[in-house]
Parts: sequence; structure tokens; C-alpha cells
Amino acid sequence: MPEQAPSEKAKPAVGFIGLGIMGAPMARNLLRAGYPLIVHNRTPAKAQALAQDGARIADSPREVAELSEIAITMLPDSPDVEQVWLGEQGLLEGARAGALLIDMSSVDPAVAQEVSRRAAALGAQALDAPVSGGDVGAAQGTLSIMVGGPEEAFRRALPLLECLGTTIVHVGETGAGQVTKACNQVLVALTIGAVAEALVLGSKAGVDPERLVEVFSGGLAASRVLELRSGNMLAHDFRPGFRARLHHKDLRNALQTAERLGMPLPATADADEILQELIACGYGDEDHSAMVRIVERHALHRIGQATSDETPPQE
Repeated sequence: MPEQAPSEKAKPAVGFIGLGIMGAPMARNLLRAGYPLIVHNRTPAKAQALAQDGARIADSPREVAELSEIAITMLPDSPDVEQVWLGEQGLLEGARAGALLIDMSSVDPAVAQEVSRRAAALGAQALDAPVSGGDVGAAQGTLSIMVGGPEEAFRRALPLLECLGTTIVHVGETGAGQVTKACNQVLVALTIGAVAEALVLGSKAGVDPERLVEVFSGGLAASRVLELRSGNMLAHDFRPGFRARLHHKDLRNALQTAERLGMPLPATADADEILQELIACGYGDEDHSAMVRIVERHALHRIGQATSDETPPQE
């Protein structure tokens, strides 16, 4: 009889905590790739949607760790990560020696270092692996993933990360992923602000904003932000792909990191002021491209409307 080919090694069970705009499509991509998935979310209905596709629901982060070989968190902010990892019924209460724990949230690098230290004390490995690419990248599995932590843990995580992104870079030791993400968010925020100012300036001067985008897209001013977010600005469609309040949080992490290093970030501080004003006006849960609202407010002009120096833009 011909020799049978060895069967494919079974994929490890993966836990996923945090099923928001980014987390839910990321978890679904793992399911599609054949990983047994255990999920937990503070809002149970979001977990139920994945359960219908075959995921198992856990009652707590601790249970996620107990049932998983690899666990991922995708949470809004540093206090959420501290609570889920270190709190009562938290991830580290259930983590076994040899477990791999990956935080894909965007948090303060100091928090990434602390949770990694606590995991290592239990014999577990931890990576900080924040992402860029927004809801579109999460859904399509084309995220950019910047990973900090031990090389061995990175190699172990790589097959799983390849289900979530197309640009996956080990950028350094623990915390380096979060530093890289903070730098990324500086660049994105400044580019969104620049696109907003250019479109409002040109529109107020009487140039068709769609023609502006066409010209920008063909020259040095072209960018992914222009490609993916200028349409939101032109249509004033700010359904969240990435919420403005979360981008403010990321810039806060960048500014705090810069302060610890003794360096100023003046342009970043200006962009953060726009985001803070946007949040104060009640738009914190809109897409970060809504920064254009504040530029319009200050310019007394709404993109695409007739020029007026006296009438503020309609909201």
C-alpha cells in the first residue's frame, strides 16, 4: 500500500478578547483560517455573532486563557488592558506556563512592558502587536502589524498574525510595538489634518474639491489617508472606521512617550488639540476624518458649499 501523507498538524486554540470595530473582523478571519476560537466581550451580543460562526464563548478573560494556547486582546485603552490582563478574573489568572499572550491594542508602551513582565513571571510569553489599517484592513486581513517582544514568541505568533495582516514586522523588544504604533498615529493624524486643511482651503477659494483630490492623488501629495479618507470628508460621512477619541488616546501615548524622552512634538500637539475640540463638540465617536469639521468651523466654510466669510458651516 502507498504510504499515507502525514496529517496536517492541528491548529492551536486561540482566545480573542475585544470584539469591536477592529476586533470582530480580526477574530472572524481567524475562524476562516481554521483556528478553534474562544471569544469574550464586555457586550455579550458581539460575542454571540461570532458564536453563530463557530466560536466558543467564555465568561471571563480568565476562562479564555484557561481554554486557549494563544490569547489575543484588542481593547480600547491602557486601563482596559490592565483590567483584562491583571484584574480579577483576568487573563493572567488563567494563563498557563508556555502560553502565548498577544496584546494588539494601542496602549502606553509602559503598560505593555508591565503586563509582559507579569506574564513572564508566570512562565508565559507576551507580545505587544498593535495594528494599523483601520476597519478596512481588519476586514480584509491586510493590517500592518508592528510587534515588540522576544524573537522566539514572534516566530511562534507569525502564522496566526499572517491571517490578520500583510505587513508584519518585528520592530524590537517589549514595548517597541507600541512605540512604533504611536509614531504611526502621529503620521496619520498629521496627514488627516493636512488633507482637511488643503481641501477646505481649496474649496473656500472656489476650486471643486473632487478636482483637488484628483490632482493630489497623482503627485507627491498622494497618500493612503488621501485615498481612504478624502471621500469621507467630501461626503461628510463620518461613520467610524477608527474613532476620533481613540486617535486622541494614541496621540496622548505619543506625547507622553516624547515627554519621557525630553523632546517636543509641536505638530502632534496641534493635531491633538483638533481631536480634543472635536471630542468636546460631541463627535468623539465619529471617524478620525471628522477632524475636517474643526477645520471647517475655523474657516467658516463647509467643503463643497458656496464661499461665505460670515456663515459657519452647517453640522
